[in-house]
Amino acid sequence: MKQVRNSGYAEAGASFERRALRSFAPSSGSPKEDILASLPVLRRRSRLLYMSTPLATAALDTNRTHVIGPGLKMQSTPDLDVLGISEEEGRRWQQRAEAEFELWAGKAERCDALGLNTFYEMQALAFKAADMSGDVFALMKRERRTSRNPYSLRLHLIEADRICTPTAYGGALQSVTETEIPKDQPGAGNRVYDGVETDKNGRITAYHVASRYPDALVLNDKPMKWSRIPVRGERSGLPNILHIMSPERPEQYRGVPFLARVIESLLQLRRCTDSELMAALVRSFFTAWITTEQGGGDIPVNEVQADGPAEERRQATPAGPDEYRMGPGTVLHLKTGENVNFANPNIQTTGFDIFVKVFCRLIGASLEIPYDVLVKEFNSSYSASRGALMEAWEAFRMRRSWFISDFCQPVYELWLAEAVALGRIKAPGFFDDPLVRAAWCGAKWVGPISISLDPVKETKAGIAQMGAAIKTGQQVTQEMGGGDYDENITKRKAEVARLKDAGLLQQEDSDGGGDGETNEGGEGNA
Repeated sequence: MKQVRNSGYAEAGASFERRALRSFAPSSGSPKEDILASLPVLRRRSRLLYMSTPLATAALDTNRTHVIGPGLKMQSTPDLDVLGISEEEGRRWQQRAEAEFELWAGKAERCDALGLNTFYEMQALAFKAADMSGDVFALMKRERRTSRNPYSLRLHLIEADRICTPTAYGGALQSVTETEIPKDQPGAGNRVYDGVETDKNGRITAYHVASRYPDALVLNDKPMKWSRIPVRGERSGLPNILHIMSPERPEQYRGVPFLARVIESLLQLRRCTDSELMAALVRSFFTAWITTEQGGGDIPVNEVQADGPAEERRQATPAGPDEYRMGPGTVLHLKTGENVNFANPNIQTTGFDIFVKVFCRLIGASLEIPYDVLVKEFNSSYSASRGALMEAWEAFRMRRSWFISDFCQPVYELWLAEAVALGRIKAPGFFDDPLVRAAWCGAKWVGPISISLDPVKETKAGIAQMGAAIKTGQQVTQEMGGGDYDENITKRKAEVARLKDAGLLQQEDSDGGGDGETNEGGEGNA
């Protein structure tokens, strides 16, 4: 019987005999080996692309705008069954908790250690920083309480670069190291991966924060110092620092920039568009080159265009006798014996638009942002545009859930613990039973809603879903307006009463107004 050399994947993707795969032999190590060593370069390139490449800027800002928007608002949702309180008692508690939280979150001086941003603005900043650098950290600080600032909790956002391995542990400023903490240091025996300290089981125990940016150009000669921040307080068990990161692989301790997988594509696209722009600019110039017998004499009056902004005139003016520049409507005199020969690169520009769109679609697919949403171009049919929006919102909702879990909810629970300890909010059993504590800490975070292409049709669909008990009024309200269903009922009841008193109430349209007709099958345009 003939021995089988290859079977299964060995005849397919794992084959080394197929011509296309012979030289395709990548190596792969642990997340620490594959990720940590590349992070400094990835961060710098990601930030530069954001600052210099329109498509990279659009990708990060589109994510921030749709996931966070003006900020995720907290809606308290305590578990009334576990707590054993009535709906009316629960409603009053919710209103009190939301009002107290807004007191802290709505003012920069009450929640930000630097006094720069409100909690909602810090959400947008933390989310974008995590996308741009791979991760971001929120350090919990305490300040003295005052009559105007009843809470001591302050958040200090720290960029990814400042979490790094101390040089005393064998770390280096320009490289990422894996090292063991010496015996004479706190956490002796633990290992440190790019500033993240873990115990022998791989559990994160502390973070090491540098006093300044490792690559910063400092004007003083103060040596850089590190502070070891335990993940949680030894006595309270509350978090001292939050790590906002969306991991790609198990046992991954540092995050990868959102643009990491499309850095090369974005850079090449930027170079291509820059070249096309320069080619179009050169083609728009009209320059005459004249050779004279005397050579290089004074340029006659009005032969160099003097119109336009000062910057354009400066760019068209040679910097010296041996430099010539092209410009719109420019006449230049050459020296005796000099001549100018123009190259004709024959640049093809007819397919440039299609080429860029293909690149944008590939980049958008990699980032889970459909082309229509990425470039804000809704020229397709209604069905196609709606499908793109729905696909984008699946990714936005997933990223919002991650961010709430890593940042918003832990901050709220930490704030609520202080509010209950101070007696500003009454929560019996909060510090006695973890189940009761979790019941009091229940919350929903409401943010931007999906763009509506046909509000009338979608409103009718929401009403039908409520009638069939597929969705609750609260779910439909959050999806369509981001508000609170119960609060809307209360306010609407008051509005109707005022209209009746004023004699202005008319018979309301039972179907919500309008027939909501839209071309089916994608015939209409979005």
